[in-house]
Amino acid sequence: MRTTRRTAVAAAVLIALGGIAPATAMTAPAAMPTAAVSCGVTWGSLAKAASDSRLGDGTITNVRSGRHTCFDRVVVDVAGIPASKVGYHVRYVDTVRAPGSGLAVPLAGGARMQVEVTVPAYDSSGRATYRPADRTKVVNVTGYDTLRQVALAGSFEGQTTFGVGVRARLPMRVMVLDGPGTGSRLVIDVAHRW
Repeated sequence: MRTTRRTAVAAAVLIALGGIAPATAMTAPAAMPTAAVSCGVTWGSLAKAASDSRLGDGTITNVRSGRHTCFDRVVVDVAGIPASKVGYHVRYVDTVRAPGSGLAVPLAGGARMQVEVTVPAYDSSGRATYRPADRTKVVNVTGYDTLRQVALAGSFEGQTTFGVGVRARLPMRVMVLDGPGTGSRLVIDVAHRW
């Protein structure tokens, strides 16, 4: 009887002090709300560029894409050139143009990005080193938050151009990283929002 009375007194004290609400004293704790992800994007949407040393040995070998919490990503794999030697110019444009011909490259989305890599998609004998099944859709971006289409515009005079259709003119960042293997990769991230 003393144990029951002590338990009742202790429960009353906790309720009085606000430690346990009477209605929830015997229920499981409520789930904590999940915090919203803060992306803290500060990239901006102005053109990004880096010059190269024109080594002449590198080639484009693949294009990939990925979805992340705060951005969508396009990756261009480059063989034969270290990251420090890959040149690029990435910018929003009204119309993406094919190198050489200047023909417009149609793209889905509310904004268009022209990606120029100073590396060819062919070897020194003129054989293609990157040959997607569909030049107008080199990667599948169905269901992505930001990306709408990635197209190969062409490779001409040692430079390869891609067109990227984006939902809107959103912040982007560009970097060149070492790997895979002895090559490098051009990485373009486009934020989901401002």
